[in-house]
Amino acid sequence: MRLSIRHTTHYRFAEPVAHGLQRLRLTPKATHGQEVLEWRMRFEGAKLELEYDDQNFNHVTLVSVLPGTQEVTIECEGLVETRDKAGVMGWHSGHLPLWSFLSQTRQTRPGARMRSLIASVKRSDGDTLAMLHDLSAAIRETVRYQTGATTVETTAEEAVTDGVGVCQDHAHVFIGAARALDVPARYVSGYLMMNDRIEQEATHAWAEAHVDGLGWVGFDISNGISPDTRYVRVATGRDYAEAAPVTGISFGARQAELRVALAVEQQSVEQ
Repeated sequence: MRLSIRHTTHYRFAEPVAHGLQRLRLTPKATHGQEVLEWRMRFEGAKLELEYDDQNFNHVTLVSVLPGTQEVTIECEGLVETRDKAGVMGWHSGHLPLWSFLSQTRQTRPGARMRSLIASVKRSDGDTLAMLHDLSAAIRETVRYQTGATTVETTAEEAVTDGVGVCQDHAHVFIGAARALDVPARYVSGYLMMNDRIEQEATHAWAEAHVDGLGWVGFDISNGISPDTRYVRVATGRDYAEAAPVTGISFGARQAELRVALAVEQQSVEQ
């Protein structure tokens, strides 16, 4: 499937910025069943400093905010060709060893409520994939999808305790639980083409677990499916912090207004 993506992020600061840096993970990965045909980025109120691939093979663009700026706009646009791999992404690659995806982070670490959830998951010897599908279903039933109830700082344990969250929270709960079950797991940020609309509210997030004999396998807990051709993988990491689309620091501005515009649609292929 050929997907056309337009993604705009706009910041408005309360006062002029003296200095600021933004780390952008907004370029789709040219691996794992997808090919980046075109990708362009444009900045207003900021300038490109450098580009590099990080420890997770995410392509990172570092931009600096122009001194005295009160508004910054980041525009991304491109075409990505995807292939259906039934959620199987393949063997591990990257600078981090596979065992590093077994260690918990602040956002994934299980507490009492998560340990209770983990204990309820059906387990059978040698069928890790079935266990992970059961885990995904248990999380979806336990943590109801609700926007506005959590933030990027919310932990997996907090989401399970409160019983509400969004795709980021579902992914963190799955990752923390999978690691507790001795299965390497990681966070994925990216784009999802919705069947009922083009304009979307935000980027999407899901999880991947490493299964012996298959490699990395994707789980979209929020939608109860494995990723298909509608999904575009952009960044991966041990949790949201390592795969966040935009992170950064600024000096000279106390607060900022954030607006995001995102459109993902299928493009017909000319014969």
